[in-house]
Formats: sequence, structure tokens, C-alpha cells
Amino acid sequence: MQIKSSAIILLLSCALSNIQAQPKPWKKGIVTEEFIFDKAPFPQSHAPTIVETPKGLVAAWFGGTKERNPDVEIRISRRVNGKWTTPVSVANGIQNDTLRYPTWNPVLYQVPNGDLLLFYKVGPSPSTWEGWMKTSKDAALTWSAAKPLPEGFIGPVKNKPVLVSNGKLISPSSTENDGWKIHFETSGDFGKTWRMIAPINDGKTFNAIQPGILIYKDGRLQILARSGNRAILESWSKDFGETWSALVKTELPNNNSGIDAVTLKDGRQLLVYNHVLPPGNETWGERTPLNISVSKDGKTWYASVILEDSPKSEYSYPAVIQGKDGMVHIVYTWNRQKIKYIKVDPSKLEMIKIENGAWPKKAVYIAPKA
Repeated sequence: MQIKSSAIILLLSCALSNIQAQPKPWKKGIVTEEFIFDKAPFPQSHAPTIVETPKGLVAAWFGGTKERNPDVEIRISRRVNGKWTTPVSVANGIQNDTLRYPTWNPVLYQVPNGDLLLFYKVGPSPSTWEGWMKTSKDAALTWSAAKPLPEGFIGPVKNKPVLVSNGKLISPSSTENDGWKIHFETSGDFGKTWRMIAPINDGKTFNAIQPGILIYKDGRLQILARSGNRAILESWSKDFGETWSALVKTELPNNNSGIDAVTLKDGRQLLVYNHVLPPGNETWGERTPLNISVSKDGKTWYASVILEDSPKSEYSYPAVIQGKDGMVHIVYTWNRQKIKYIKVDPSKLEMIKIENGAWPKKAVYIAPKA
């Protein structure tokens, strides 16, 4: 009996050792993960954006005492020689000697062979803010004076503009002052002049904001949007964004938090979001975990990566691009304290089909003992 017991113990020990040796699931494809800064003179950071310039990556976000506080400014960091530079303020909401508003939701866009554009908002709240823009000719080292966008235009509200095949730059935008409505702002001269495409929803059937635009090889465009309807919403355009199909729910849940997506060079669509269905009939949910899903057609989605999954934390408002080298670059809010950067190799991503909106199950990871 003692021999059998010893053998059983040995088998169990080997099995536990094998479990502990397994790599953490849902992490395939991650090449780099790091914070853009460790300490900052401002306590909170939120709503990052990222772009690739001829001189490397640039990230921006808003930081200050807390969201809505008048001291919140737009901060910038550049990635130089594999490291992020110390954040600097490049825009604020000072109106005069006695009035100051917070800034919000920066969005960076690199004009091909041209200037770097910085869009941001100034105002006491999302329902009253106004759109502003700055430009840089040296990859974010120096910036022009702030310029207001035309009255009624706010620029890309959270996610990056896209350049479509007819030569127009389309900014995905939205408003929150009369129901949540999605609209688009287009420019044929990279931000010198603008034209409005009217809202595609009435803000009643669906509450939708902060869309991201995906591009298909046949010329179609698709948006994926944050909603107050417990699901990511989608709409399609066949005429370069001039008209759009009615918003409908996708199979993917939404916790009423920001998302972002990018069309990869291989034609797949990559989405970064919180795969969270709010409890019961609630429309708000936890902002954890933070996930990556991939699709070949924008309809069927495959689980790929869990970037963060600690409970009772906030990992939110991702921004994503694909670099010239093919790598995917992601930034997001980390517990409102920091901005995290992750580089992903899209050729290494898993693709496990999402069924009925549920993230697939995998073996539980057991950390090795110290």
C-alpha cells in the first residue's frame, strides 16, 4: 500500500508540475507590454490614442486631478530608442485669466507625407465640449497654436480617422447632448476644411457613441460602436461613408465602455474591447477583462487575447493601430493611474470561435510556486 501511495503522490506531483509549467492562456502574440510612465505629477490618466510617425510611435491621453477637473490637460509621450519619453503637456482648456475647462479624448492622426494632427475637445462636459486641433511638423516635438474646428464639428470623438479609397479622410464621431448619436466628419484636404454627414441613428432605438471604422477590400466600410444596449453595435456603408445601414447588435457584449478596432494588412479585423456583459438588465458593467477578438468578415468573431483580467480593476478605452512592420500597437487606461502599451504580433494570434457571445473556456492557469 505504501508503494501505491507513493506512486499516486508522484503522479499527482508530476501532473501539478505540468499544469504549473503551462504558459498563461490567452497571451499568445504579445511581444511587449509596459507602462508609458511609472510616475507622473498628475494623479489620473485616461483615454489614450496612438499613432506611428516617420520618427516612431507617439501616444497621447488626458491627465490631471480627475476626469472633468479643469486642470486636465492633453499629455504626449514619444517612443524613442525603445523607451517612452517623459510625458509633457501640449494642450489645455484655459479660456482666460479666470476661466478654465478640462480637455478630453485626444486623437492622433499622421497625414501621409505630411503633418501630425492632434484632435481634442475642450469644455465642461461631453454634451457641451467643442473640437480643437493642433498640428506638428516634427513628429510631436513641437506643436502649432490651437485652432478651433468649425462650429458644430468636434472631430474624431475617440477613435482614429481613416483614409478611404476615394481620398477622403473620415472621422468617426458622436454626440451626447440629445441622445447618443453617431455621425461622421469628412475632409478632402486633411483637416483644412470639413463636411458633416448627418447622424445615422436617432438616439432612441439605440444609444451609440465612439465608433471605430473598418475597411474591406471590396470598398465597404463597417463601424463598431460603444452602446448603452448591452452589445457592440455595427453598421455598414457601400458608398465611402456617405450612407449607412441601420445600427444592429453584434454577437459581442458591451459594458458601455470605449472600444477600438483596426483593419489588418492581411484583411482581418482586430477589435480591442471589454468582453463583458453587464449583469441582469444593467447597461453598465465592469471594465475588466480587456480582450482582443479577430474576424475575417466582421460578422463571426474569434477570441484571441486577454490583455488584462484582474477583478475590480479598470482596463478601458483602448486605441489600436498596425505599424509599418506589421506589429499591432495598443494603448489603454490602466486603473485610471497609468497608460499601458502593448505590442502584438498578429501572425501569432489564436482564433477560437466565440459562440453565443460567450468567451471560450480554457484550462485554468496555476502560477508556479515561488
